[in-house]
Amino acid sequence: MDTDQSSLGTLYLVATPIGNLEDMSFRAVRTLKEVSLIAAEDTRHTRKLLQHYEITTPMVSYHQHNEKLRSEELVKALTEGKSIGLVSDAGTPGISDPGEELVRRCLEEDIPVTIVPGANAAVSALVISGLSARSFCFLGFLSPNKTERQEQLDQLRSMKGTAILYEAPHRLQKTLKVLLEELGDITVSLVRELTKIHETVWRGNISRAIMEMENQRPRGEYVVLLQLENDKNAETFWQDWTLEQHMDHYLSQGQTKKEAVKTIAKDRGVPKREIYDIFMK
Repeated sequence: MDTDQSSLGTLYLVATPIGNLEDMSFRAVRTLKEVSLIAAEDTRHTRKLLQHYEITTPMVSYHQHNEKLRSEELVKALTEGKSIGLVSDAGTPGISDPGEELVRRCLEEDIPVTIVPGANAAVSALVISGLSARSFCFLGFLSPNKTERQEQLDQLRSMKGTAILYEAPHRLQKTLKVLLEELGDITVSLVRELTKIHETVWRGNISRAIMEMENQRPRGEYVVLLQLENDKNAETFWQDWTLEQHMDHYLSQGQTKKEAVKTIAKDRGVPKREIYDIFMK
């Protein structure tokens, strides 16, 4: 499509604070004051930020439930020469938040798109987690679809480095138990309330994390970082153990006997029934 670039508006992807309002950049404030319109994931939430910085630019909602329809409306406004600032509730738009669809549509229409960088929970958590930042992957929230979630977990088993996930507090325990069963008792770092007063970083084995979370009430969205060590030594750490020693290892890590049976079977690549018949009968 041939388009007169000078007649088009620009889409600005504007990162906003993930907690501490002082993390808003000068450029982000100026951009949101100068654009014609702000597209916000939750206008009520963003209004608090705008009021803090005395930004009076009009807003429209742009969230997962109206993303496709609203994208067309915003593209039309951009082709008419209006500039738009896209913001999510926190962090960088498009990272586990709405934005992908609008960016794609803008690029299809040759509409200029630029980034006003700033806070990002995944990268911020990575650099304070104590885990390796040399090689990492970001999966966002695990899929609620069972088949897709299993594909994500299978992908993790074949990787080496640090994997970064997001998780809601009410699902944290369930997710940790799934990760333990699928990946073994690897090192995990749990980061929450980034840049806020109660910012915390916890690190240890997954089994220990499960025990720790049982003694407290998780609050605030978590960033879960996994240390993936899919090399030969990590995969066969148990190779000189008897089955009894293998079982004792996982019991000492806080697993139940039933959970340990599943983990041992996965470690050794044998049918679960084979281990079950030895320990559960």
